[in-house]
Amino acid sequence: MALIKKFKIKKFSSEETIVEINNVSVFYNKRQILNNLNLKIKKQQILGILGPNGVGKSTIFNLITGLKSPNFGDIIIDGINVTRLPINERFTKFKLGLVPQYGGLIHDLTMIDNLKLVAEIHIKEKGMREEKINKLISQFEFEALLNIKAIHLSGGQKKKLVIAMALINDPKILLLDEPFAALDILTIKMLQEIILNLQSTEEISVVICDHQARDLLNCVDTAIILSNGKIIASGSPDEVISDKDAKTQYFGDEFNIN
Repeated sequence: MALIKKFKIKKFSSEETIVEINNVSVFYNKRQILNNLNLKIKKQQILGILGPNGVGKSTIFNLITGLKSPNFGDIIIDGINVTRLPINERFTKFKLGLVPQYGGLIHDLTMIDNLKLVAEIHIKEKGMREEKINKLISQFEFEALLNIKAIHLSGGQKKKLVIAMALINDPKILLLDEPFAALDILTIKMLQEIILNLQSTEEISVVICDHQARDLLNCVDTAIILSNGKIIASGSPDEVISDKDAKTQYFGDEFNIN
């Protein structure tokens, strides 16, 4: 049986904000999803977003990337108002990386060809492309998988590949949508370690949205709980678990992360 490594979340210390969601309200067909929401994401922070289905977790990702425009309010990245900027400008100018819940790769291409495809889009100089790809191959231990088509990779291997593809652009902000869904325990532990290493070695701000509350809380330094379009609890994992409103509206009384 493989050994599950234990790890500790490193204390996040930066107070510099990289993303601000200011007084944002969002409606879908007259149904309000977010209600005057305010959220700050700090540099080199690992932020987890939790809440019931349909509460607006994915909407926050869409607001940051530009897939959705707010009905009211502003989106600020690195001090610049990007509310009206298109998706491509946000990803290139502000170094965003997105790992979607589904897809994100071409199944009929090999692992190495998926990496090369994204690298050719983002990196013009051939030598720099090869250097970046080789770094990711070593970082994610892909050596034995390079010539296997993505369709034949396991769920965990596919998730690692999509994360690696998102890192080719050297993002400052990495958005992970449901990264732990339908994965086994060992693979989840592996992904948690990858996320923590991105914070400590790559100095990336990571935002995670997932329904697997326990797995998410075990690898973030800050979490928010959404309910009825608002943030009802915010703080460290221990703080949000202990929050009265979070217990009543999301966790219940018996939930713990031990």
